[in-house]
Amino acid sequence: MAPISRDRLPLDAAVELTRTGDLWLFRGASAADQAIRVLTNAPVNHVGMAIVVDDLPPLMWHAELGKGLLDVWSGNHHRGVQLHDLREAVVQWCGRYEQHAWLRQLSPAVTRDMESAALKTVARLDGTPFPATAALAGRWLRGRARRQAGVEMTYCAEVVAATYQEMGLLDAKRPTNYYDPGKFWSGDDLELELGATLGDEIEVRV
Repeated sequence: MAPISRDRLPLDAAVELTRTGDLWLFRGASAADQAIRVLTNAPVNHVGMAIVVDDLPPLMWHAELGKGLLDVWSGNHHRGVQLHDLREAVVQWCGRYEQHAWLRQLSPAVTRDMESAALKTVARLDGTPFPATAALAGRWLRGRARRQAGVEMTYCAEVVAATYQEMGLLDAKRPTNYYDPGKFWSGDDLELELGATLGDEIEVRV
């Protein structure tokens, strides 16, 4: 496990710093959070990707069981894959869900084509159901065996992996269900394409 970064930022500063492709990682203490980390041997249990376009506020692209926040893509509340106001999402994860949050920044900045590819992925996956814990484990285990799972449901790390693949940042040799949240932590070798790199974790104070 990689050491926790000593760098820290208040939430508003981290949101202001965030650009499309940056990652937000979370770690909580609930039984479900711990089960995910034990299963995947990862230091975190949730990951989302920032989308920051035009005049919209920074957004969080991820998958979760809750439906408390408005999905700005569909305009309604639902479980599963969602596009949320980034600040509201982090406040919910760190407040209601009692998680710790970190930001990892992608370099260099994404191109317009990569941004468009990310939005195409949003259009394709938004609203896809989030699997139950047992189904999530099965999907991930099939992915580790390099077997692609069906598209009828998806979990957070799959959403980020699928979006990175569409943007050209990850190759498609591994299925999206190969990835777990810990694959996006600095202690793992993500093997990004196009010369892209992810910075160390910056702890976010909420």
